[in-house]
Amino acid sequence: MNVRLSQLGENEGGVVVDIVGGPRARSKLTSIGIVPGARVRVLRINPHGPIILAVDNARFAIGRGLADKVIVRRAV
Repeated sequence: MNVRLSQLGENEGGVVVDIVGGPRARSKLTSIGIVPGARVRVLRINPHGPIILAVDNARFAIGRGLADKVIVRRAV
């Protein structure tokens, strides 16, 4: 099932299917390795702050607005 990255819970992961943002959002996301086919895992969700992600062997923090632009296929 495809969902937005921001809809995953802590310790949930998936494979990036699409990025629905404009060129600036796409550029920022691709610069940290969030591209179609990449495996991502949510490490921590801060209630009023960024979402901490693992992409490959790296960790990144992105805001919810940016996470809403990433469509992932939830891992089973």
